Amino acid sequence: MTGIHLYRHRVAAEEIDELGHAGNVEFVKWLQHAAVDHSAALGWPASRYRELGAGWVVRSHRITYLKPAYEGDRLEVRTWVADMKTASSLRKFEIRKVGGGLIAVAGTDWAFIDYASERPLRIPAEVRADFPVADVPHRTD
Repeated sequence: MTGIHLYRHRVAAEEIDELGHAGNVEFVKWLQHAAVDHSAALGWPASRYRELGAGWVVRSHRITYLKPAYEGDRLEVRTWVADMKTASSLRKFEIRKVGGGLIAVAGTDWAFIDYASERPLRIPAEVRADFPVADVPHRTD
């Protein structure tokens, strides 16, 4: 389906917490990496945002943890832009084990800001045009 980006990750030993599975903060890192990777794949690496003098910052994350991830697990993080408003956007995610089931669903609210003033900025047409909005329901299998 158009608009969906796939980011792959293998859970490393340093991501494991005292309970023996990947810690909560690691899931947030995977979301961030998947979003940045998707942006770069669409022609918007960090350098292009710096040239523009504006870019995305996170306003909030929502994660629903369904199952744990363990060292060595191969993960697929599916991500897509679910909406694009005047100066903000919602990005959704599914994290799955390769060959296994869904382990988490998430959403991140992003604000587009001017780097110098740190204030919200209308999303430029050239940015908006490169980020397709996809209406994808979260899968639960």
